[in-house]
Amino acid sequence: MKKRLMALCLCGLMVFSLAGCGSSSSGNASSGDGAAASATTAAGSDSSAGYSTDKITINIWDSNQQEGLQQIADDWTAKSGVKVNIEVIDWDNYWTLLEAGASGGEMPDVFWMHSNTAQMYMENNILLDLTDYIAADANVTEDKYYDGVWKLYSSGGKQYALPKDHDTIALLYNKAIFDKYGVEYPTDSWTWEDMYEAAKKITEGSNGEVYGMAMDTSNNQDGWYNLVYDYGAQIITDDHKGTTIGSAEGKAGMEMVRKLLTEGAPQSVVAETGTDSLFMSGKAAMITQGSWMINTFFKAENSKDYAWAMLPYADVNGNGACDDGERYSCYNGLGWAANANVKDPKACYDLIAYFCSEEGQKKQAELGVTMGGMQGISEAFASAFDGMDVSAFTRAEEEGNLYFRPYTRNTTVWEDKLKQAGGFLDAWQDPSNPALMETACDNAQKIIEEAIAAE
Repeated sequence: MKKRLMALCLCGLMVFSLAGCGSSSSGNASSGDGAAASATTAAGSDSSAGYSTDKITINIWDSNQQEGLQQIADDWTAKSGVKVNIEVIDWDNYWTLLEAGASGGEMPDVFWMHSNTAQMYMENNILLDLTDYIAADANVTEDKYYDGVWKLYSSGGKQYALPKDHDTIALLYNKAIFDKYGVEYPTDSWTWEDMYEAAKKITEGSNGEVYGMAMDTSNNQDGWYNLVYDYGAQIITDDHKGTTIGSAEGKAGMEMVRKLLTEGAPQSVVAETGTDSLFMSGKAAMITQGSWMINTFFKAENSKDYAWAMLPYADVNGNGACDDGERYSCYNGLGWAANANVKDPKACYDLIAYFCSEEGQKKQAELGVTMGGMQGISEAFASAFDGMDVSAFTRAEEEGNLYFRPYTRNTTVWEDKLKQAGGFLDAWQDPSNPALMETACDNAQKIIEEAIAAE
């Protein structure tokens, strides 16, 4: 009965868009008895810790990160004597397998958690409760990590994951296409209107052979969310109890999204090909993308033509300068979590704590895996890609404003409805009609409010 209830709780979680870190995994349980918790050593403990396992299996969904994370895991293995095997499962199958494990099947020992699913997994006794281990570990304290990521993986006064990373969003453009059509490169002083005008010149100059930009509207974190915040609205209010998407500010942001889509790849093309493929094939001049995807473009055949700029801003007050609150970047963060019923919870915690230690986090940045979940150690990330300037991602938090990826208890309920007919789908598919977008914003306000009321 308990397993059946758990499956019902989780069945709605498996279809949602990739958001970063690209931002999961299983449920909650005690962190072991008091003696085990008090015996927890500092991150990176050695074989004298007396572990009862000699192997830990990790599941992740991003192959770009596998090599670097395995290096960090191997460093821990050298200290602990416990082997670590990192397996990559594609995004959709990752959640399918994790759901099956949560319903009574086999689960990996350690895995990633994501903002879309964290609350439901924490509430259903699937994730290992790390609270006592953290209390006994002087190297892991809340103030060292990004606040939004730490709190995301907290529930009922307990902590179920440690912050693995955080991410930001930037604008990626193809210099060769800009040169061919005589359009100046994006700069940090670009507004969204500037991006629209540049996209229009490229689309018209190429007679439609090249799209000025491409946006996958189903990917919100690296796309349209940011414009809503730039224009002064919020997808989810700070108290997680409401939204202002239907306000005048929200409608202004979504109107700008509509304009950009008129000079971008149609959503039918995006759905078939994907924005990344359109960009790398030279069919799209610009896309917005998250820091978790840098390696894809860094290793691409034409990477020398690619460059990054900070996201444009909304010149709301019309003074020609980017003022506070006019340029936002969404950030998210994955959490390192463990199976509540894992054979050796102490070993799993120590591995997680090493990944999230200053040593582990610095190496993660230096290897270009991702920016850190720990504050102040991502400097090395900006110089990890020889020949490609990716400082736009670190400057996003230094010179702009960050907001944590909007979530509620059942995020996927309203996220999915926003992408369907009755939400924004009609407006995205026919961006030539401003009235459709205005109506969609009103509908979105109701969708989110009703979803929150039902949580």
